[in-house]
Amino acid sequence: MSEIHLSRARLPATLEIDVLDEFGRIRRQPIAAERALTVYLNRREIVTLMTLGADPEALVVGYLRNQGLLSRREDLQAVHVDWEVEAAAVVIRHLPEDLEERLGQRTVTTGCGQGTVFGRLLDATSLHPLPATRLRQSVLYRLLNNLGAHNETYRSAGAVHGCALCRQDEVLDFVEDVGRHNAVDTLAGRQWLVGDETTRAGDIFYTTGRLTSEMVLKVAQMGIAVLVSRSGVTQKGVELAARFGVLLLARAKGKHFQAIHAGERLVLDAMPPARPGDQRVRE
Repeated sequence: MSEIHLSRARLPATLEIDVLDEFGRIRRQPIAAERALTVYLNRREIVTLMTLGADPEALVVGYLRNQGLLSRREDLQAVHVDWEVEAAAVVIRHLPEDLEERLGQRTVTTGCGQGTVFGRLLDATSLHPLPATRLRQSVLYRLLNNLGAHNETYRSAGAVHGCALCRQDEVLDFVEDVGRHNAVDTLAGRQWLVGDETTRAGDIFYTTGRLTSEMVLKVAQMGIAVLVSRSGVTQKGVELAARFGVLLLARAKGKHFQAIHAGERLVLDAMPPARPGDQRVRE
């Protein structure tokens, strides 16, 4: 397999500014960086992404991969990011034959930063229902506890979303960016660049953002059948999760969660003590 040429143009995820606090004191405060990065595919302008800039090459590759514009790893030749001109130049061997049609069919999503999903990708005709992965409640609680150590940028600066690829309660990889769609694209790009897109039974995807149609679609493309968020879920997200066989766990924080499409896939082996007025699931 030929070598992929990458620029490795990473930038710090935060920068410091002066702020005036409630006591009238001026102090230095870290804030999340937000940088524009215009993606060019074989010199054709595709999209401008707003990002922290912490792993731009993986973000760009994951974005093109998830949009269906890059289907084979061996077609990717180079990704060069130049922050002076805020551009990422991607070179591939073969452009999709229907590129113009794909670029002409876009849907503006509810993702942070106005993410886009090309219209034909929403049909997702090539995706089949995923295996019915089971998840133990006790594993979910351990995972949520372990994730607390990985949101470094959010703790120092806020204003970002985080996404994680997990295997049971182990956090395999964690990415923060100004939009959750950027974070999931970066995770997908990292997997693809190292030639490891394999997922196993029990793999879980975690996001701090809403469980929208875009998030469900991208996670299903990665072959992951369990999607967890500390935030809520949208109607279209629920519909696509049913279509692709994705177990959703919304508002998952501490001991609380709202499972959707659970069926027999969620094993309730660690139910917390009941509070007055709570109703248990009948055995």
